[in-house]
Amino acid sequence: MTERLLSLVRACRGRRIAVVGDLIADEFIYGRVERVSREAPVLILRYDQTLVVPGGAGNAAANVAALGGEAGLASLIGRDDVGRRLVRSLPARVSRAALVRPAGYHTPVKTRILAGGIHSAKQQVVRIDRIRTAEPLARTRLQFARAAARAVAAADAVIVSDYGSGLVTPALVTSLKRKARRGVPFVLDSRHDTLKYRGLTACTPNESEVEQMLGVTIGDDPRALERAGRRLLARTGMEAVIVTRGSRGMAIFEQGRPTTHLGIFGSDEIADVTGAGDTVIAAFALSLAGGAGFVEAARLATYAGGLVVMKRGTATVSAEELREAIRGDAG
Repeated sequence: MTERLLSLVRACRGRRIAVVGDLIADEFIYGRVERVSREAPVLILRYDQTLVVPGGAGNAAANVAALGGEAGLASLIGRDDVGRRLVRSLPARVSRAALVRPAGYHTPVKTRILAGGIHSAKQQVVRIDRIRTAEPLARTRLQFARAAARAVAAADAVIVSDYGSGLVTPALVTSLKRKARRGVPFVLDSRHDTLKYRGLTACTPNESEVEQMLGVTIGDDPRALERAGRRLLARTGMEAVIVTRGSRGMAIFEQGRPTTHLGIFGSDEIADVTGAGDTVIAAFALSLAGGAGFVEAARLATYAGGLVVMKRGTATVSAEELREAIRGDAG
């Protein structure tokens, strides 16, 4: 198994993955706690630095690049300062050719303020989301659809990253499937609308999302998990459903096959789960493009997810880190 997984990591190198969806700027403002304010019972922070990194679909694309793939990112981005900083932060192996920059569009930003002492880890104090809820204009949708079609046409696999802005829709994805080469996997990560998509290759919801969309409680009940996974598989018509369960690992549901359960890699004492789902879907889709089966791809995604939650902030996992984890686990 170890050699097979290592060969799949090698096979991922150079695979072209189209990432279609919502690009978000993850902004991290770091400071040091000085004292409590005399004006109100709040902390006063001395500012250290601000970092802007790709979030949402951008984080999935960055993880594809870090794992050795070539990502084509299709999304909207503003002509504002944070949009320019976000483009500069994208890795070299992420193509900007399918980024659409509509006039007047504001790049969505999630700002996290982190504070700590000189010798202590920075902890998140508050998060501020600057995300407009208005759906894109018709002409913007058309520009985006054309850009996404170009990215998909050259892809070995497609990641659909739907964060709920209204930009990505089931109708758009159906249209993109017709423009992709035959047999190219389409993998879905949708925060709210998984049940509206049908006939894709796979989806990767977390357990709480499954509970919310089906109106059930899973918890520690294996039978509830089995029923939920099979219901989701039937209602979406997908070939596979991968339910991520945090410290409980993953459950892989496939059409006509028994369920496979995978444990986590590494410690369950995590540092930060920010963007972990993007890392998981990047590793999973890239592995499928490299010839992996669903369980093999999920196993590699388990390693990637276990590595990234030990890093702080929106982070990526490299192919070398993945190889070291696989070898270390075997030893």
